Amino acid sequence: MTAAHSATLTTREECVAADASDPLAHYRDKFFIPADTIYLDGNSLGLMPKSAPERARLVIEQEWAQDHIGSWNKHGWFDRPVAIGAKIAQLLGGERGECVATDTTSINVFKALSSAIELQRATDPARKVIISERENFPTDLYITEGLISLLDRGYELRLIDSTAELETALGDDVAVALLTHVNYRTGEMWDVTAATAQVHTAGALVIWDLCHSAGAVPITLDASGADFAVGCTYKYLNGGPGSPAFIWVAEQHLRTATQPLSGWWGHAKPFDMALNYAAGDGARRFLVGTQPIISLSTMEEGLDIALSVDPAELRAKSLALTSLFIRLVESRLSHHPLTLITPRDDAARGSHVSFRHPEGYAVMQALIAHGVVGDYREPEVLRFGITPLYVGFADVWDTVETLRCVLDEELWRTPEFQQRGAVT
Repeated sequence: MTAAHSATLTTREECVAADASDPLAHYRDKFFIPADTIYLDGNSLGLMPKSAPERARLVIEQEWAQDHIGSWNKHGWFDRPVAIGAKIAQLLGGERGECVATDTTSINVFKALSSAIELQRATDPARKVIISERENFPTDLYITEGLISLLDRGYELRLIDSTAELETALGDDVAVALLTHVNYRTGEMWDVTAATAQVHTAGALVIWDLCHSAGAVPITLDASGADFAVGCTYKYLNGGPGSPAFIWVAEQHLRTATQPLSGWWGHAKPFDMALNYAAGDGARRFLVGTQPIISLSTMEEGLDIALSVDPAELRAKSLALTSLFIRLVESRLSHHPLTLITPRDDAARGSHVSFRHPEGYAVMQALIAHGVVGDYREPEVLRFGITPLYVGFADVWDTVETLRCVLDEELWRTPEFQQRGAVT
């Protein structure tokens, strides 16, 4: 079903019928979904694939317990971050470049940004500006600030407030643009190809943060001409809490890109135990220390599911679900102070929808207590992750009905919903 077709859904029964004819409906059975729960937080932590516990059992009980240290060779532990990285590159349309699954997004941002700066210093050392978005996920900005402080060479961070400001901000002083494909709060999505061309025309390099798009929207890194990309695997790729992130390097930079975290796992011959560092080939040099084999292995289960999906069908369903959600909220809850901050334009929207409400935190806690799990982001933002693999049209209908009850009956006023936990 397309976004246009979802506009014809006006009853719950019609939504149920749409689910029955959905070509992706069978993917729902591949995940653990708690009873009486509509899970709309896959853009923060994806659900667990049903195959993950068995994979973990195999790694723990056979590979670790029985084959122990021999598993680095026998079961391919040593090459696992590279092998999984190749799968991620395939998913991201980046097979001419190379990818490794490793570390966290924050660490990989540091590595990619350092590498891009060094590439620029080799050709145009006068470029000292790093562009990013004021609305970027905070860790990207924190890492950038920390790297600038560490470099102490006159670098500065220049922030833009919208996609429209990119071209104006680009000048002959810009070294790198660090941009997030889908905004974590609003769901606004860049045109990667157009933005990359703008950055390159200005003589700069671009790093794409794909945390809120990998596994949710089509990505074509090679075709777009991107230089670097980073992202996590625990959201739409359903890799599990804290599962390893990834870093991707374009083909044209594979031989010259370097990174400052020169750990032994990125060495050309790590088991030679050489006195001095010599970087490994390609993206392998972006590895640092010994890899987390258990979490890499279970993460691969979610990745394999993502690779089995037709990306066009996934995107079509995502747009149909998000369009339906926006329409139902605005038509059925117009008497409440809900403000859409997600783009209506299909081409500019990722796979989550966000509304602002003056009591957003308490409203979300009430929704969760009534079986609809979304999440909250400052300021006042109700965020709903629409993961097409396990969210259906009836789920969207029931979510809006639950939200109506919470708001009409002011259930959010309950004192327990006003109390904030450490994680919001």
